[in-house]
Amino acid sequence: MQRTRPGRLRELIAKGTVMIPGVPNAAIARQVERAGFDAVYISGAGLANSTAGVPDIGLLTSTEVTQLAGYIANAVKIPAIVDADTGFGGAENVARTIREFERTGLAGCHIEDQEFPKRCGHLAGKEIVDVDEMIAKIKAALRARRDPEFLIIARTDARAVEDFDSTVKRARSYVEAGADGIFPEALQSAEEFKAFAREIKAPLLANTIGLDRQDANAHGTLRTARLRSERGKLAGDWRPIICPRPYRC
Repeated sequence: MQRTRPGRLRELIAKGTVMIPGVPNAAIARQVERAGFDAVYISGAGLANSTAGVPDIGLLTSTEVTQLAGYIANAVKIPAIVDADTGFGGAENVARTIREFERTGLAGCHIEDQEFPKRCGHLAGKEIVDVDEMIAKIKAALRARRDPEFLIIARTDARAVEDFDSTVKRARSYVEAGADGIFPEALQSAEEFKAFAREIKAPLLANTIGLDRQDANAHGTLRTARLRSERGKLAGDWRPIICPRPYRC
């Protein structure tokens, strides 16, 4: 039986590192697919910058992101993940967003723990919500999805506001709440990536700029001790999803 797109994405993650180029529209997504990549990432900054000509500070609505992401998901056969910002509101808004994302054919999304209006992950001045509020959003997303394989990734922007240990603690709480993966935005060094990977036993997403496949697998900011086994598969339980971003904020 043919797997759903969320199912195919989970299979890819289970096998090892997945390079997922970020795209702003369907035309670029088709180029990514033709180039042989197995999945595509729909950049929130890309949608805001290229479609509306605005900065990535939460100016697009849920309806706009769903429509634009749907165009991309339906233009390709490979799985697509989308940036869902803060979920476009509270827990009930998150639930509706997830249902609409599934309806358009997306394979997953990530939701962040910033206060609204959010800011691009690499801009100063970010504020984050209480852990319990983010957990409520994660649980609402999990209840809302019709396909249990639809990927719910929790993004934390805590490193820009709190120390590293607090960021790890938040991420661990999100995994315990049921998040399928963690996106630790804007960690500050390669050492922090290594330490985070040791602490969080879940698939990890990281955005990178200017890394090729070899860099992403072995050398860039995501290089980790004993990341790969002798057969080239990931060691331990870490299954990073690497998302090169085509746009800066």
